[in-house]
Order: sequence, then C-alpha cells, then structure tokens
Amino acid sequence: MFLTISTRGDAAHPATDLGYLLHKHPDKAQRFSTSYGTAHIFYPEADDRRCTAALLLEIDTLALIRRGKGKGRGGAPDAALAQYVNDRPYAASSLLAVALSGVFSSALRGVCTARPERAAAPLPLRIEVPALPARGGPDLVRRLFEPLGWTVTAEPVPLDTEFPQWGDSRYVRLVLEGETLTLAEALRHLYVLLPVLDDAKHYWVSSDEVDKLLRAGEGWLPAHPEQKLISSRYLSRRWSLTRQAMERLELVRLAEADDSEVEEIDNAVEAETEEEERPTPLAVQRREAILAALRDSGAARVLDLGCGQGELVRELLKDVRFTEIVGLDVSVRALTIAARRLKLDRMGERQASRVKLVQGSLAYTDNRLKGYDAAVLSEVIEHLDLPRLPALEYAVFGHARPRTVLVTTPNVEYNVRWETLPAGHARHGDHRFEWTRAEFRTWAHTVAERHGYTVEFGPIGPDDPEVGPPTQMALFVIRTEKEAKAA
Repeated sequence: MFLTISTRGDAAHPATDLGYLLHKHPDKAQRFSTSYGTAHIFYPEADDRRCTAALLLEIDTLALIRRGKGKGRGGAPDAALAQYVNDRPYAASSLLAVALSGVFSSALRGVCTARPERAAAPLPLRIEVPALPARGGPDLVRRLFEPLGWTVTAEPVPLDTEFPQWGDSRYVRLVLEGETLTLAEALRHLYVLLPVLDDAKHYWVSSDEVDKLLRAGEGWLPAHPEQKLISSRYLSRRWSLTRQAMERLELVRLAEADDSEVEEIDNAVEAETEEEERPTPLAVQRREAILAALRDSGAARVLDLGCGQGELVRELLKDVRFTEIVGLDVSVRALTIAARRLKLDRMGERQASRVKLVQGSLAYTDNRLKGYDAAVLSEVIEHLDLPRLPALEYAVFGHARPRTVLVTTPNVEYNVRWETLPAGHARHGDHRFEWTRAEFRTWAHTVAERHGYTVEFGPIGPDDPEVGPPTQMALFVIRTEKEAKAA
C-alpha cells in the first residue's frame, strides 16, 4: 500500500519545508508500528525545487485476521479463505487512512511550530495513489475530489494487460494536483475519502466515528455536493449514524450561512441542570434478570456454575426461597475470594448451611451436581475453546440434568455500541468467542433438541433495534414425559 506527496519550491521557500510540515526529516527513513503492520516514511527526492514524501504501509495479514472478524468476533468458518486472499496489503483503504492519521497526526491538524506560516499557506501539491479501490469508478473519484479544488486524474487499472477484452478492474491510479490547499486540508481529504471510495472499513463503526468525520470534514464537508454519500459510506451505511452526521452537518451549514456559532443555532433544548441518573450497570441487570427467571421457575436448589467471586451467590443468599446454593468454579483463587466476600467464616450456622463453594471443572461430569432444580451459566461458555464446549454441554445437560438451566453470553453484534471497546476486540481478553444472536440460538436449539429440553430466549440490557441487547439469555427447561413423547 503506497502513497506519495510532492511539492515544489524555490530558494526562498524550499520544497524541503515539506519535512517540517510532516514532522519527518527528509534525510531519514523512518518506521512506525501500526495496529496492522508497519508504516515506512522516506523521501525519494528532496531538494529546494522538489520534494516527495512516500508512505509505504506494510500490512501484517495475520494481525489483520487476529484483530478482525476472527477469534472473539464470531467469524464464520466459510469466510476463512477470504481472510487470507484479499487486496488489503496492496490497495489504499481505511488501513491507509488510519496510518495517515497516526503517522502524520500533527500535519493533519495543521500544527508546525518550526514553519507555522508554511502550514497555514496553500502549497503546490501532487498526491499519487497507485492502486485505489473505487466502488463507483473514475467518475465517482472525480465527483468526490474535484469540488475540493483538485485536478483529478483517475486512470482505470485493467484486470490484465495481456487480456484487454476482460475490461477494467475496480481499481484506479489516482493523481491529485492542486495549488490552493494547505497540506492539512489535503490530508483530511484523503483521511475521509480513501475509505469512502473503498467502501469497506476494516473496523467496527461506532458513534465516535461521527465525531471523527466531522473533525476531518471541517471546512469542506458541509458544502460538498456528495455530502450524503460520503457520510453514508464513511459510517458503513449505518443509517442512524448517517442521520446523526447529516443533522450536525446541516447545523454547521446554517451557522456558517448565518455567521454565528453552532451552539446559537442548536439551542432548542436547554442544557440539563440536574445531574443525569446513572444507568444501571450491565452486570447488575444481568443478575436481576437471572434472579427473576429463577424465581419464576420455582427453583429452590440452585447451582451457580462458574461462580467466579460469588456475586450471584451473594444475591441468591438474600432470598430465603433458595434453600441450597452451590457455587462451582475451576479457580481456587476465585473461590477463596468468594468465601472472603461472603464472610463464610463469620456466617451464622443456619445461613451457612444454605451455601457451599466447590472446586471443579465443567469439562468433566460431576456427580455432585446431580439432582438440583436449576443451574446458571452466566458469562461462562465464551471462556471455553469451542472444541471443549460439547464436554460442558454433556456435563450440564446430559449428566447433571437440572430441571432449569439459564445461560447468558455476550451478543457480539452489540459490541459496535461500546465506544471504549477497540475495533476488532472481544469484551474480555479471555473470551475465546463471542456469538451473534443467530449463532447463539442455533447452538441453544441444538443443545435443547439433543438433551430433551425446551428453550426460550430473552434480552438483558437495552434492546437495540439494529444490533439487539448487550447480553443474550437462554432459558432451558427439561421436557416432561408428555412433551418428550409429543416431540
């Protein structure tokens, strides 16, 4: 993946000032680590009359797979080949845009303490991208760049020069030339429009992408004739985010037309004077949903499988209807912390008789777990390697066979709503997988059918109309003899 930025100069204003503006010395070849590989910066030419800076992005394809829709993201097995055979290492995309923002972050903001007057002034610029995916062809490339003051050359790349009858590929060789733009403006155009033309971002798009788009589009996007297309593609066609971006861009346009500040236009609702009520943590919502389901089931003797540090066990102890509570975990350390938090050593005899903490693994059958009314697997299954999941399935549903089983697990589709979750990452470093709603339901229906249970599903947390709830829950109930015969 390759891009060059060139400028011209003279003795009074040498072209090598480009090195100051980019904060990269022309006499050095430099390397920078990125999330998906290594960015190399070097200068093929550098003198007073002409200077060219080159950015070569060397993609680590295995890192792209690991941090993309693979482990921890519910990646589909049939997409395995496409993960390895693709154009990501060679064609300009959101990977190159992210590298631009990381390597040239100060230049992108127009900051240059050594040459502030040059940073603020237009430069004669020539930018070349040898291979740019252009969904929409050369015509769309021109529609995006020409309104910004660029002279655009977008040459289609043939599929194969030996077989011209095959026609052109979706790639173009892009050359942008202009005299009226600052370097910062040019970099912001590239940062937004490269992924727009590729139309395939390599990371999950969340609400903070709207802020990125508006920051990079300041001064040019509100008046761009293709504003809606740019916003939609940049935000991966997520209509709710696109609508939000369009509304904010319209406010900017109105403010500029009225020669006022955005805050003066956007004043229909007074600022909140009272502190907003803090939302209930998801972990609390999860425990409340589990407790409600256990009460509805009429269970008295309950297993908390994978009990961790005993949060659910503590809540169960508060309700006298649960007469026997067993917390099981593979970690002795977790059980020690649970015992300390529950204050088992100071608990009254009657209360202590209701609770027991035991060490054990769900990968093996355990006769101690037989005969209970209900079992809870709360945020447990995703910590197992997928090949070990059938062992847990048999140990719980086939051998222990409680009347009711509650399973909760993250909904990977909701991860795009976590603003603090890095793109491509699971919610916890130990998660071996995270399932979509469809994948979880397929697994649950298979388990229920195999072991003689019925299963129902419910959301935990806000049920987003696009991506569902943050946590998904399955309620398994063992079939009666009559139901089993009917099945």
